[in-house]
Amino acid sequence: MTATALEPTVAAKPAEGRVRRVLRRHPKIVIGGTILLLIALVAIFAPYLATVDPQKVSPARRMRWPQELYWFGTDMMGRDVWSRTLYGTRVSLVVGIGAAALATVGGLALGLITGFIRWADAILMRIMDGLMSIPAVLLAIALMAITQASIQNVIIAIAIAELPRVTRLVRGVVLSLREQPFVEAATAAGTGLAMTMIRHILPNTVAPLLVQGTYVCASAMITEAILSFIGAGTPPIIPSWGNIMSEARSIFQVGWYIVVFPSVFLSITVLSVNLLGDGMRDALDPRLARRM
Repeated sequence: MTATALEPTVAAKPAEGRVRRVLRRHPKIVIGGTILLLIALVAIFAPYLATVDPQKVSPARRMRWPQELYWFGTDMMGRDVWSRTLYGTRVSLVVGIGAAALATVGGLALGLITGFIRWADAILMRIMDGLMSIPAVLLAIALMAITQASIQNVIIAIAIAELPRVTRLVRGVVLSLREQPFVEAATAAGTGLAMTMIRHILPNTVAPLLVQGTYVCASAMITEAILSFIGAGTPPIIPSWGNIMSEARSIFQVGWYIVVFPSVFLSITVLSVNLLGDGMRDALDPRLARRM
């Protein structure tokens, strides 16, 4: 066997060893990632795990307590809470991931611009400051009040509400890096502004953006549940955790289980995302890595 054939194997072993060391030193990544993976599998295979159609109305079986046929009971319209909770997993994951992706991409672009272009910084950051002065939930409610209720509009509204925080994070990273010697050397060598951002600034924003993205994802799931709970989120026909809890709040004393099970799913999902984010923050922090 030639030396060339051995190179990929030799290079792969150190990388695999580094991954194992990171996972061993940071169990939060393993715990949060495992729980989140299980929840994602539940969302993917919801049609196969659900016992009945989540939208099927059956007055004859309304307000049944958890039992063998209806694991989470039924609601006031006879719909199976187990099936509706499983399908609600899809809504929360789609909203959380979608809002985090939009806010991250938008915040990255605005952060790079405001960090390098001073006149743009003076204008855009005042807009971001104005948006940050409004609580994210209230801003999302106001945006949903002027749009039609849909999952897409919920994602956009939450992404806009979370955009200033991501922008300020990226801007802070850019401001700390643009005066570094390697950036000044690239500028002195005649490298254009766009290429300097891509080659020297953008790679240094990946780690904080990944961590911030997990927090935005968790916050988006909670915000979506709040919006749906007050009737300003996803349409009532869509089975989301917020809608399920909203429909049962008036009968909580006799149907507490309708509220408890979706809220437990929401809590576990948000907890797993936060655990994953905390573990990634510890693993990607160079100061903590040097101490360990």
